[in-house]
Amino acid sequence: MGFKIEYSEDKVSAWGGFSVMKKFNDKLRLKEALNQLPIPESTSNNRYEKEDLIESFLLSVWLGCYKFSHTHVLRLDDTLKQIFEWKQIPSDTTYKRFFQKFNQGINNEVFPALQQWFFNQLHFNNYALDLDSTVITRYGDFQQGNHKGYNPAKKGRASHHPLFAFLGNERMVVNSWLRSGDTSSAHQCNQFLDETLSILQNKTIGLLRADSGFASDSIFKQLESKNIPYVVAGRMHTLMQEKIKQIKTWTAIGKGIWISETSYKATKWENERRVVVIRQSVDLRPKASGKKLKLFDDSEFYEQYRYHSFYTNQNLPATQIWEQYKGRGDCENRIKELKYDFALEGFNMKDFFATEAALRMVNLAYNIISLFRQVSSEKPTQHRLQTLRLNCYAVGAWMTKKGNSKVLKMAVPIKKRKWMDGIFAKVDDCEFPLSIQN
Repeated sequence: MGFKIEYSEDKVSAWGGFSVMKKFNDKLRLKEALNQLPIPESTSNNRYEKEDLIESFLLSVWLGCYKFSHTHVLRLDDTLKQIFEWKQIPSDTTYKRFFQKFNQGINNEVFPALQQWFFNQLHFNNYALDLDSTVITRYGDFQQGNHKGYNPAKKGRASHHPLFAFLGNERMVVNSWLRSGDTSSAHQCNQFLDETLSILQNKTIGLLRADSGFASDSIFKQLESKNIPYVVAGRMHTLMQEKIKQIKTWTAIGKGIWISETSYKATKWENERRVVVIRQSVDLRPKASGKKLKLFDDSEFYEQYRYHSFYTNQNLPATQIWEQYKGRGDCENRIKELKYDFALEGFNMKDFFATEAALRMVNLAYNIISLFRQVSSEKPTQHRLQTLRLNCYAVGAWMTKKGNSKVLKMAVPIKKRKWMDGIFAKVDDCEFPLSIQN
């Protein structure tokens, strides 16, 4: 080995680039907002300030911690502690005790108010609101609500089945609820929509898109009473298949794909509603999603196709309705990003509402990064968090003093310093409430 090993007591961080997130949080006045919320906190004289505890949890998510035990990495980084001006850094058991103070009532009070505060910092309107659900597979049987239900990736494995609401183009999470794994897709959808609309009470919805769990008369009535345009996936139950069977005219809109429309009125509905139907050839489009119609005698014909149906209250051409709904596919990308980059699946505990509180706090971590990407990037393409970690946050740094002032020394190559200065300047220049791309 052509070099010697020596040791130093200098406190060096590998993550000096997170100093820009400290500045961004301050511009957003995050701590002030957290301090105003009825977030549970300890009464001990040695307690952690709730705003410091939450900010450090957000940073652990941004660092890539996937579970509570991983957050110990923060305690090893004294420079980050100085950057964020924390008196002390919580342990993993402190985070667990903090989230275990949350219950259903506290969650229902704190998180809608937190999300409402966040979106009140932003100017946007006429937006697309996307509603979706996902499956979070759990291992072990100690978590409340961890039950067997619909789980296409891990059949027979217990899971949770949360609901999400996203801003379509802005790539942010508006709302989320944790649900038991054996919950039906339609369970709590009305209440979830009510809370989501209350969070965005000062914004105008240009379009609402949702999966089939939201295809109910009560949801449609609610949207129609508020004049909200919608496209909602339909369930392919027996009566809907009968309606599709009656369609005689189909219009080709691509190789192996046709479109048509009909109307449908369930037994207990007061009004019928417009339904757009997509038919795709299994042979020409082998990866086509959708359902086969299996309830009829001429099954050989119907097995050649897969079908989708969509309810809508709009008078636009059927092809445009189909294009609108396809935009909802970006929800899957948001959910994957939450799972793989933001540890959505990782911070789980025995108590159901403690796990939900951690999940909803992860959404705040996601939204702040999403907003930072819009402020700091000049390109329409937004980098994933793991790319930001490598290009922006992974900067060797240490704290020094110059006179009575603290100075953060950052190991940035000369060629990259102008770019880094530009990011700090953009954060300095941004003012809230902030107009964002629509």
